[in-house]
Amino acid sequence: MSEEHGDQATLLCVPFAGAGPSFFHPWRDLAGDRWRLASVELPGRERRILEEPYRNVFEAAKGSVDDVVAELGEGARTVLFGHSLGAVLAYELVHLLTERGVHVERLVVSGSPGPWTQRERRAAGLPDEEFLARVEEFAGFRHEALDHPEMRELILPTLQADCEMHESYVPSTDVPVSVPICSLRGSVDGLVTAEEAQQWQAATTADFTYVEFPGDHMYLVDAGREVLDVIEAQATRSR
Repeated sequence: MSEEHGDQATLLCVPFAGAGPSFFHPWRDLAGDRWRLASVELPGRERRILEEPYRNVFEAAKGSVDDVVAELGEGARTVLFGHSLGAVLAYELVHLLTERGVHVERLVVSGSPGPWTQRERRAAGLPDEEFLARVEEFAGFRHEALDHPEMRELILPTLQADCEMHESYVPSTDVPVSVPICSLRGSVDGLVTAEEAQQWQAATTADFTYVEFPGDHMYLVDAGREVLDVIEAQATRSR
């Protein structure tokens, strides 16, 4: 392990549909000196807003892995966190990073059924207004930017591409990962049942834990500190 990273592991955050790295910026302060926080930067949002978004989860993981390896640096201890779409994208990244010899200590998935369960109700392919209404219903909140025509024009194609890749996701392999998985869920999540969130146990040959937080599918908007506390407790357990 390189001296540079010492005891500080990197927490790599993978955004959910329509979100970018800025969602996780407040977590930097909350992480303090516990973690070095990094985010996957996908095309079609924020600094990469003019780039064509991915429509396939495995392609997105494959297209991001070089940047992720460079961001992590040699010998980094890494924990991956992904919510909803970010959960399955993080799962694919764990496979790719393990192949590259990157030491992933734990995968923390949130608001997601196991990777082999596909969503029954879909938003992809609906006309714009119906699509937005369905996404709002799924997520439990509406992004303010969608009420501004110019911003909506920029955001909508990426949101549609994200939903398409999430709803058509099939794992690239049936081989489970060898890193521990912790699955998180909002206690009143209308999209993901407790049973579905616990399906992740079949996706690992290592330890599995399950934790619920008060709230719905987007519980993590107000629970950054609590989520980081759980991740830290999990990390301490596995040392």
